[in-house]
Amino acid sequence: MMEKIKNAKHIVVKVGTSTLTHPDGRQNKKAMAALVRQMATLYHQGKKVIFVTSGAVGAGMGALSLSEKPHQIPRKQALAAVGQSLLMQSYALLFDAYDIPVAQILLTKDDFSHRGRYLNARNTLNEVLRYGAVPIINENDTVAVDEIKVGDNDTLAAMVAGMIGADLLVLLTDVDGLYTKNPKTDPDAQKIPVVEQLNDDIFAMGGDAGSKLGTGGMATKLTAAKIAGSQGIYTLLCSGQTEDILLKIASGEENGTLFLPKAHKKDGKKGWLTFLSQPEGIVTVDEGAEDALLNKGRSLLPSGIVSVSGIFDRGAVIQVMNRKQKELARGYSNYSSAILSSIIGKHSSEIKSLLGADAEVEAIHRDNLSLQI
Repeated sequence: MMEKIKNAKHIVVKVGTSTLTHPDGRQNKKAMAALVRQMATLYHQGKKVIFVTSGAVGAGMGALSLSEKPHQIPRKQALAAVGQSLLMQSYALLFDAYDIPVAQILLTKDDFSHRGRYLNARNTLNEVLRYGAVPIINENDTVAVDEIKVGDNDTLAAMVAGMIGADLLVLLTDVDGLYTKNPKTDPDAQKIPVVEQLNDDIFAMGGDAGSKLGTGGMATKLTAAKIAGSQGIYTLLCSGQTEDILLKIASGEENGTLFLPKAHKKDGKKGWLTFLSQPEGIVTVDEGAEDALLNKGRSLLPSGIVSVSGIFDRGAVIQVMNRKQKELARGYSNYSSAILSSIIGKHSSEIKSLLGADAEVEAIHRDNLSLQI
């Protein structure tokens, strides 16, 4: 396993606010310089480094001498506007010392949930890497509101890792891995070196949000590992305070907690459907269709649909629910909601009789469908 980590070519490094700032929000210049030095070493070894950084709001708080993060969205956005420019200024200077150009990329949830914008963002990222620059990515907190926020940079980093098909996601935080209990409060807590499967027991170990300056906690890191793992990406959760942690990882040294990816990863399109798409409607299916989808690898046929909700066009992403309203899958609909509603429960011969011989018999073709469970 560590040999694969050592040979990782595309590495997404996410660093949390607690690593980048002092408790009062001021930038921790020493920590930032140490991280850039390590990323520069990896860069000159021929690795592609993508840097997801927190700390804009915290840096803004430090610059404006605020001790507590405000709750009002406009005030947090103003702090992010102040802090983001300070972060980029610092990183640009630090990377320049190693003759490495940087590129600022600010993203929101919409850049992932809309397929066209997602592909545009992916193309931009790939071109930045091709030019030899290090992408420095953050959520666009200056404009994002709840409806278009990813919400935390752990999830953002996992989304970016899936977007570019990374080999490794490194989450640097203030703890050196996943523990059975909170190591800050429980002396009996034991570190878990490897997580083979992210099940309910593992998620139960996740806690609440972290520091007063940050937005993440262990739960968001587990979610990030799940998103990355489903797309064949290894995730390492390590302490950002460990000296030369990135270089140790790149040398194959065991550190933190390693989350193994799933054996059968989702491809780019299905990974996007599962975690990033914004469904426009819902179809509810019967037990026979549920079994066909989950256990037989079949397409979704109108004969197994019992109801259609929402208004959507052909090609829209829709959710597939069972009768208990548990989400089974997402996929691209071959029909608009109006036409699909008129053919639910009908078999292929009836559909062709109603809509013509060239009508598609699948509501969602298997190639355009991604299971959620």
